[in-house]
Amino acid sequence: MQINLNGKTVETNSRFLMDLVEEQGLNPVSLIAEYNYEVVKQESWGNIHIKDKDNVELLSFVGGG
Repeated sequence: MQINLNGKTVETNSRFLMDLVEEQGLNPVSLIAEYNYEVVKQESWGNIHIKDKDNVELLSFVGGG
């Protein structure tokens, strides 16, 4: 299926938001996820079912000075 991930159309086989995070090789500890324009808590990522044409933003924290 195709989804919009961070503003780009991508193909994914992930069924749940947590699967998508893992598929992308991201560390969930330092991420914030937005699913269809709503910020979602990390403990619910395994329950959020991704569908064709959904919009997902995965944002990571970056430290620096």
